[in-house]
Amino acid sequence: MNTVNKLLIALGESTELQPDKWSNEHLAESGRKKWVANIVPVELLKRNVKSAVESLVTLNESGNFYESFPDEILSPDYGDKWGRIANYIEINNRAIAEMHADRTKNGILSTIKLLPAVPPSAKSWANCIILSQVFPNIFGDGFNKAPDEENSIYGIKLNAGYSGNIIDFDITDKITPEEQFKALNDLAHIHGLKTGFRTVISADQIKVAVPDRNDAGFDWNNPQHQELFINEHVKLLKTGFEAVFIDSAKHIGGYDMANYTGVGALPSYEQMQYILHEIRERARSTSISFVGEKSTGDFERYENLGLTAGTAFIEPDNFDEVKNWSEKLKYSKEYAPGVEVSNDNDEGGKSYEDRLNRIHSSILGYEFASDKLPSFMQMADLFPLRYDTNTHALMMHNPSYSTDGTPESHWENLFTKDDGRNYNRRVAELFAQSMNL
Repeated sequence: MNTVNKLLIALGESTELQPDKWSNEHLAESGRKKWVANIVPVELLKRNVKSAVESLVTLNESGNFYESFPDEILSPDYGDKWGRIANYIEINNRAIAEMHADRTKNGILSTIKLLPAVPPSAKSWANCIILSQVFPNIFGDGFNKAPDEENSIYGIKLNAGYSGNIIDFDITDKITPEEQFKALNDLAHIHGLKTGFRTVISADQIKVAVPDRNDAGFDWNNPQHQELFINEHVKLLKTGFEAVFIDSAKHIGGYDMANYTGVGALPSYEQMQYILHEIRERARSTSISFVGEKSTGDFERYENLGLTAGTAFIEPDNFDEVKNWSEKLKYSKEYAPGVEVSNDNDEGGKSYEDRLNRIHSSILGYEFASDKLPSFMQMADLFPLRYDTNTHALMMHNPSYSTDGTPESHWENLFTKDDGRNYNRRVAELFAQSMNL
């Protein structure tokens, strides 16, 4: 049985699917590409998982409706170097998880529900979602706290499975955490998306769970810790993820440490070369995209490291500058620096018009689609957040905005409302322009 059907059964649902009328009533389309738009996220998040599956099957590019989810769904094929020109969209799957009083859970189910509203890949390049959290965080995993209390996603625990914020542990007797990730990835693939996740490499931001003992600090000089880091990432990639976003990648090997804001030692340059090579080898995939945070400036250095794309080099507010850099780098097919609409440190403040302009530059700033630069954006660039929070605050903290203790109230209050709906419609119009280039 495929993992999507296994997930539906674990949730007490039938595997028989029906066309989704709601999706067709909220349709954005460009040629054969379809997604839902002119929405606010609560409209999708309050639906059940089966409705999300039916939505994704209804919207799929082939035009075929599947009365039961197919046993084999392949990732969109853009060749081994797909990551060099992709758009990466980070989804804070913890922020959209279910908030039940002080508990946070089932972020993977919320991510599945939101997938129909993420624009699918274009004719010439992929859209790839990046999950903010997969590993347990070390400051209160599974719980939400007040908006000013520490609960950072940037501190992770290895050798401890996956986050209680993300996996539905109530059904793991019927479907394992790895199978839940596989189901998410298959559903993203049928929607024409690639998938990846964020990781950290700053040693003091990583703990290692040790049975019957206190957690150990991570040490890059410990061969067992290095091996654990490799294997934890390989295990995830084997569930269908194809990209890894590496926090603080610019500083690997001690580069530009005056601007390093992480905590703890980083791997050496040669060590990280080995790690990335081993991850690709053990995952048996030549198409994995490694995206380095701010890995720009010395392009050859990052290409030789094994990275595919970098962020925050090209000024996104200037369309002509983006297009000129696309021309300059068109022969660099292994690695390219990228354009950033916003990043995980974004503290808000940009107007909707500024964000739309940045998206326009990022997805349309080229002469030929094959020369497109990679781009990186956040969930808030598609679905604006409420005005008293921002992307970085939600990475550092995990508040519930529920007024009655229910997940539905949190989802309703996490995002803006009517103006957010109108903004989402305009984002869809921009993506629609690029779909068939």
